[in-house]
This record gives sequence, C-alpha cells and structure tokens, in this order.
Amino acid sequence: MKELSVRPEIYKYRSAKEFAEDFRLQKGDLILTNEYIYRPHFGALDLECDVICQENYGAGEPTDEMVEAILKDIKGEPKRIIAVGGGTVLDIAKLFALKQVSPVLDLYDGKLPIEKNKELILVPTTCGTGSEVTNIAILALTSRGTKKGLAVDEMFADSAVLIPDLLSGLPFRVFAASSIDALVHAVESSLSPKANETTKMFGYRAIEMILKGYLEIAEKGPGARLMILDDFLTASNYAGIAFGNAGCAAVHALSYPLGAVYHVPHGESNYAIFTGVLKNYMELKPEGELLKLNRFIADLIGCQIDDVYDETENLLNVLLPKKPLHAYGMKETEIEPFTNSVLENQQRLLVNNFAEFDRDRILKIYRELF
Repeated sequence: MKELSVRPEIYKYRSAKEFAEDFRLQKGDLILTNEYIYRPHFGALDLECDVICQENYGAGEPTDEMVEAILKDIKGEPKRIIAVGGGTVLDIAKLFALKQVSPVLDLYDGKLPIEKNKELILVPTTCGTGSEVTNIAILALTSRGTKKGLAVDEMFADSAVLIPDLLSGLPFRVFAASSIDALVHAVESSLSPKANETTKMFGYRAIEMILKGYLEIAEKGPGARLMILDDFLTASNYAGIAFGNAGCAAVHALSYPLGAVYHVPHGESNYAIFTGVLKNYMELKPEGELLKLNRFIADLIGCQIDDVYDETENLLNVLLPKKPLHAYGMKETEIEPFTNSVLENQQRLLVNNFAEFDRDRILKIYRELF
C-alpha cells in the first residue's frame, strides 16, 4: 500500500534573487504573479520573462472567467510557467501548464484531454494553500454558483519553491486567513480515512507549528509573526503534503458555496465552518483519531479536552474573529440550496469525512452556524 507521494522537488531560498539566479529565469518563461509582490522582490532583477499580473483580471478567488481572460493574453508558447503568489495565482498557473485549457467548463467537466506540455514552478507567497505540493486547482465556476476542484497528476509542479521573505508584506488579516486554511488542511487530512502514519506525521507537525505560532502572536501581538514566517510557510507546506495525499473533507465542502456566492476568502470561509463540523463528528463518532487529535490540540493550547473546540476558537479569534454565516450575507432560505450544492458538487471531499454526513446532517450544521 502506498504511504506517501511528494511529487515536486522542494527548494528553499532566503531571497527572490537567490531563486531567480539558481533557476536561471529568462526570456521564454512566463511569470504569473501580483504586482505588489513582483515589484519589491523581483522588480530590480531586470528579468526578461513575460509577466502577467493576476489582479488585472479580477479580484478575489480564482474563477473560470478569470482563467479564460488571462489565457487570451498569454503570448506564444511559454517554456516554463512560474507562479509567484497566493492560492489564486498558483491554482491558475497549474491549468496553464496543460496543453488545452479552454473552454474551462469543459476541462472541469472532464471533456478535454489532460496533457501537460510546460514545466511548472510554484512559489507560494501566503502560508495557507499548500498548493505548491498538490495537484488540485480549485475555481469558482461563475455560471454555476459553486466551486469545483480539478485534481490530475499532470498539474503537479515540477518544483515548489519556499521563500519566507515573500510573506513579509502580507497584511495581518490575509496572514490569519491563509494560516487558518493550513490548519484546516492539517486537521482534515489527519482525520481522513485515507490518512496513514506518514501523512499524519506531516499533518500533526503542521498543527503543532501553527498553534504554537498563534500562541506566540496572542502573547506578543501581530508583529510577532514576522519572526516566525519560516515556521508558518513550512507548516503550510507540510499540511499541503498531508492533504494532497489524504484529502480534505466536509469543512472545505460546506465552505465552498459560501465562498463562491459571497466571495468570502477561502481561509475565512473554512474557519466559519471548521468547529461546527468537528462538533458534529463528536456527536456521531467520538472515538479513535478524533479523540487523539482533540487530546493533542488540548495539550498544545493548554485546556481541558472537553473544551478543546471552544478554546481553539478563542485562540483563533485573536487573529480572525469568527462570524455567523448570516454576517456574510447568507440568507436562511439558502441553507437548502447550499446543502444541495454540497451534495451535488463536493462528493470528492465528503468521502474523506471522519464520520458520514447525510443531507440532514449538512442541513443541521448550516443551521447551527447560520
């Protein structure tokens, strides 16, 4: 039985300059990025690569419409796709490593052949997605009002590059949302029926690094994160390795309609759902790996095991206050349509649940969190 797959080679550098020199970035390469990242870190390097800035094609989470628009502006056939950015940039870049991308809806419906014809280098600038080590690209499919993931081995990067310095300019709220996303990745993958001792080694280590970092931030203030960015970037990478092998589950599945309809940042929409799902796991199946995980987290943050979910929320609220779903604009009448969307579009995630959720259980969770 296969224990673990880590497809890209993983590199770490102190600066963008070291990375650019080692990888010999040059004419014929396409860099997909954001200007606010590229200008301070790469602008003075006088690279001859083509550069496309994602924000010129829309804000927020990646969409099928965004991908189609960028695709039209790519000149010729790049030799390498180099993504320097957060989850939006990295997920889009994975698609551009494929020979045929458009129509994007056909690609996500399985109607187009999957063939990789470009080298792919992914450089994350947030500490959340772990996308640099996964083969998943998640888009909001605008016309369908939901998010959907495409996961094929052809979208694994050839190289994943970690440069902690690129995180230094992250606004605190973005840092908080992205690192909470990594925490959710680590927790869900550790509870997945596909998990094994090797994947859980990465997941549990990521949980430890993130929660210890949060405790330091809670004690010393938001600026404390700047001294431990390497820890958070490494933890995100570990969580990406864990969920890339064992999968995510109901937290992600239930968060997708909220993110797609109300444009809630991915990490924040995950946090809105996070402990609601865990509490329902406890109602259905208070045993095994869930109890082990609860004990591990309780020991880390210094609380009683019975209070672990509430105390975890109290810690996370220092970084990003949790909101009820209606605070994002969700209407009570949308609880059933959201549930239908989850059941119709997110079965690839629901199969990884620690405990099985039927329709009534999903409705219950949405109502409790509303």
